[in-house]
Amino acid sequence: MVARLLEKYKNDVMPALSERFKYRNPMAIPRLEKVVISMGMGDAHQEQAKLEAAQKQLALIAGQRPVVTLARKAISNFKLREGMKVGLKVTLRGVRMYEFLDRLIALAIPRVKDFRGLSPSGFDGRGNYNMGLVEQSVFPEIDPASVTFTQGMNIAVQTSAKTDEEARELLNLLGMPFRKE
Repeated sequence: MVARLLEKYKNDVMPALSERFKYRNPMAIPRLEKVVISMGMGDAHQEQAKLEAAQKQLALIAGQRPVVTLARKAISNFKLREGMKVGLKVTLRGVRMYEFLDRLIALAIPRVKDFRGLSPSGFDGRGNYNMGLVEQSVFPEIDPASVTFTQGMNIAVQTSAKTDEEARELLNLLGMPFRKE
């Protein structure tokens, strides 16, 4: 079974990008490389149960088990020592990446309260896009009744595009709802 968004990319997006940017080689057409979902859990080293609950929720959202991230250096003002658990992250590639993005675009983003479009300033200058979500309960996999705390997350979409313009067009054609500025 092929992911719906992957099919859309091959049938609609690739020809449109090729025509717009005049690519001669089909391998030069920008494509999605990976999606990284990360949660910063500032007080995870104090509350192990909170980290485990967030780990289960992120596993449901991503469809694969998250990795616990550790502090790289000690910061005394935050009562943080090197090696303490401070967050979670998941790297998605291939079919799982396309399925996650499809659910994000079609189901999760429309459920965000007071949503007016994604910020077009989330590009980094090299064709990658970063966005944040305030709470995890916008995903249909998460039961709102079972959520004991709201946890935000950062979603980084890495593309093979060389410029932000190419990446913006790629994500636009895939259906990302960018705000008009």
